[in-house]
Amino acid sequence: PRVVDRGHRHHSQHLRRRAIVNDEERAFLDAHTYAVIATTRRDGSPQQSMVAYAVDVEGRLVISTKSYTAKWHNLLRHPRASVTVPDGREHLVLTGPVELITDDPERAELTADVFAVLTGGERPEPTSIVAMLDDQQRTVLRITPETAGLHR
Repeated sequence: PRVVDRGHRHHSQHLRRRAIVNDEERAFLDAHTYAVIATTRRDGSPQQSMVAYAVDVEGRLVISTKSYTAKWHNLLRHPRASVTVPDGREHLVLTGPVELITDDPERAELTADVFAVLTGGERPEPTSIVAMLDDQQRTVLRITPETAGLHR
């Protein structure tokens, strides 16, 4: 299943917010794996990347990324993003604050969830992937949707 629930909570730059995603939007998220995330460059222009994601029980998107990417550096400066989940002409657009998660065990727990969704296989044991995450300089983005719109 695509739903993930980890008891670990990371102190973030934002107050914890409840995601604004209705049942129809949640079903659309659960039926897909890839999205386009838009962040803001230093000069204010948008930067986009294709990403794989998982969705937690609160409707937040969880994305594993490397700490040297443009999106990571952009989000350090301006921790808000817009995400589009495409399906032909239909698409879901979400916007909201982003938590930047670098510490284990939460980083490994959340990344294991994303890897399971991405591969469609079993969820790896989080402690078994920590060395690989360190090697690849992997981090996690957790986006809490404040706005959501499904376009059909």
